[in-house]
Amino acid sequence: MGGRRWQLDAAAVIFRLLLLHGAFLFQLATSQSFIGVNYGTIADNLPPAASTASLLTSTSIGKLRLYEPQPDLVAALAGSNISILLGVPNSDVPSLAASPAAAASWAAANIPTTVSVSAISVGNELLNSGDPTLAPQLLPAMQNLLAALPAGSTTKVSTVHSMAVLAASDPPSSGAFHPDLAGSLDPVLDFLRQNGSPFMINPYPYFAYASDTRDETLAFCLFQPNPGRVDAASGLTYMNMFDAQLDAVRAALDGKGYAGVDIVIAETGWPYRGDADEAGATPDNARAYNGNLVAHLRSQVGTPRTPGRSVDTYLFALYDEDLKPGPVSERSFGLYQADLTANYDIGLAKGSASPSTSGQIGITAAPAQGAPQATRGATPAGYCVTTGSVPGGTQQVQQQSSSCYVPGTAASPRADAGVPLLVLFGVLLGLAMVAESR
Repeated sequence: MGGRRWQLDAAAVIFRLLLLHGAFLFQLATSQSFIGVNYGTIADNLPPAASTASLLTSTSIGKLRLYEPQPDLVAALAGSNISILLGVPNSDVPSLAASPAAAASWAAANIPTTVSVSAISVGNELLNSGDPTLAPQLLPAMQNLLAALPAGSTTKVSTVHSMAVLAASDPPSSGAFHPDLAGSLDPVLDFLRQNGSPFMINPYPYFAYASDTRDETLAFCLFQPNPGRVDAASGLTYMNMFDAQLDAVRAALDGKGYAGVDIVIAETGWPYRGDADEAGATPDNARAYNGNLVAHLRSQVGTPRTPGRSVDTYLFALYDEDLKPGPVSERSFGLYQADLTANYDIGLAKGSASPSTSGQIGITAAPAQGAPQATRGATPAGYCVTTGSVPGGTQQVQQQSSSCYVPGTAASPRADAGVPLLVLFGVLLGLAMVAESR
């Protein structure tokens, strides 16, 4: 009798623990503050603000990045749990830098009170915008805007960078910023540390693959199974390109003494179509990258350098922007069409799991290529050069280039930890039933 009661009591305790774990997983699937999306506006067919707000609140997306103030959309989101990353256009930076009064006026006119504003980004990829007059105005604009925030505000002030601010990222532990940016970047990093603001950056594994179209590179970028690649300096094994790029940024920050500054991924995505010479821009690959990335974030496994820590990540983008110049891919990053139908499913609906939680999403290999092109020639194994235009930029599209580390990948940890627990529950329930029958 005592043995049977022990079995029943143990099963009951573990059953309660499983219920608590299940509640946690449900909360994770319905309210994911670390998953955001970008809302670009270079288009003439965007849905009404109310429709966009309804779409967003039907998903597990917890954050929305705006490149400039959008009063109608913000009003439509009033009362929701979606927080805003509000952008200051590059064109507004000079006036904010020149005048505290102008910054106060901008803040009063554009910072909403009906939704939470987690942060304000002063400019987008400003240090690599091609306009050298903007760099010295960045810090004064940030300082003036911070001073203009209401007393007691928890809104952080930062700016968004491209991966081109890195001079090295191979391997991730060697990550370092370009020395020629130090005059502008170092004071900004000091500002971030002093005010508890995050360092925001836009990594795009897609552009790494566009420069090196080998099958193994595609697998690296899409979180597909691969043997993994060891960073010899740190001894860490990297399983996907996203983690390697993120850890290269972390190494660059740590190397300059900013270990306490958090990182936010302000943009990342994959186009679902492209021109004939844009290898890898397919619906399958876009679904694979974004779906496997969401699963990776949901797992909260972190990166090899910062395990167990999920990073706030904004997917690019909510909709296609049909008026963007450049190749077809520039107009094909949207998760949804203007009629609110999904271009592909990555499990963002509330209460749903990412499709990759039952197995990683597949890929579409690049078609056979002709002679290597200038930007896509044979690349040393394990490395890549990211070249491409700036998907999220609101200014004229510019070419960017920076070296990066392409890790091998193995099956990345996925958000399917609940499966073994369900099996365990079944076993325990069976034991309890057997004990009861004795």
